[in-house]
Amino acid sequence: MSNRALAALLLLGAIWGASFMFMRVAAPEFGIFTLVELRTLLATLVFMPFLLGQAARVMLVTYWRPMAVLGLINTGVPFVLFNYASLHLQSGVLAILNATAPMFGALIAMLWLNDRMTRAGVVGLALGFVGVVLISFEKAVGANLSVVPILAVLGATCCYGIGACLLKKALSGVKPVVIAGGSQAWASLLLFPLLLLDFPSVMPSGLAWANALALALGGTGIAYLLYFYIIATAGPARAIMVGYLVPLFGIVWGLLFLGERLSVLDFSGGGLILLGISLTSGVAQRGYRWAMAKSQR
Repeated sequence: MSNRALAALLLLGAIWGASFMFMRVAAPEFGIFTLVELRTLLATLVFMPFLLGQAARVMLVTYWRPMAVLGLINTGVPFVLFNYASLHLQSGVLAILNATAPMFGALIAMLWLNDRMTRAGVVGLALGFVGVVLISFEKAVGANLSVVPILAVLGATCCYGIGACLLKKALSGVKPVVIAGGSQAWASLLLFPLLLLDFPSVMPSGLAWANALALALGGTGIAYLLYFYIIATAGPARAIMVGYLVPLFGIVWGLLFLGERLSVLDFSGGGLILLGISLTSGVAQRGYRWAMAKSQR
């Protein structure tokens, strides 16, 4: 990777890791659905300059149905579920559980798209499951809390897996920036009626507004542009490495700004989830082959 691509990767990990902290602060004052609507609407405005060209407009019209479904599955529903979970779970835990998305993607691709899964991939899924169980035990059983917020996060990451397969199946010929902008626009349109049921009765504080704007403009709009830049300059295999940085930054931001503390079980579960991702995504195998090739030179 070039120095610019590496810097973009680190910045993207820091921004996406901070998104869970932004949710933790903004969601209690804005409400679950209002925050999602604000996030998707402002993110659409960030992408608007990329949607005004002739080619982009043609793609938006031609593929409006799968984009609408993608906007609901890959944006609307996950954002709602994460906002709900952020009312109950620490931002570091949200970031760790968010890392299960690639594993769900691999499992759903195997079931829906008939993608083959290696033995290492199956082991990775099992390790990730054990990691989730450890975190669930700590947060739900150990602290006498409901397991529903954890299930909500897993539902969101499962939606991300479904969205990735839908993108591959129905939108493979569309420019990524058009997909991102179109899906955000559809999500804001489809969820607008829920805004009327969840509009805050009291004006949110300045701190809540700052976090909501950071979530919408930084964590969604600018973050996606960085992600596409990394894909274009370093390739998708390296861009997906951001999944390893997001939990790290999520834990650090929660520690520094929200005073959160994670337990040994949280870190153990997170380590198993990351190991599971490395196996299901093939990163561990590629790293092993690279190390062996270097040692034989």
